[in-house]
Amino acid sequence: MVKHIVMFKLTGTADERRAVAEAFRDALMALPAKIEPLQSMEVAINENPAEDWDVVLTAVVPTMADVDVYAKHPAHVAAAGLLKGHREARACVDYEF
Repeated sequence: MVKHIVMFKLTGTADERRAVAEAFRDALMALPAKIEPLQSMEVAINENPAEDWDVVLTAVVPTMADVDVYAKHPAHVAAAGLLKGHREARACVDYEF
């Protein structure tokens, strides 16, 4: 099994970042029903204003190759498109467990 953990730092005012984060979260949470190897998805919006990162996601897939299947799936590409023009930074860790 592979955990795919990604954090995003967004641009804009706090309200703009929150609105984008909520739309992104909602789109991501719909993905397990649409992407076959995606076994689970957890998405959270940072509630701590002292921290810089806005959104974190944790996805679980069977293999490292499935991370690529998930990343290229049209539903994921559409969800990621919601961050266009709002993404300042992205950090990712993939590990087998």
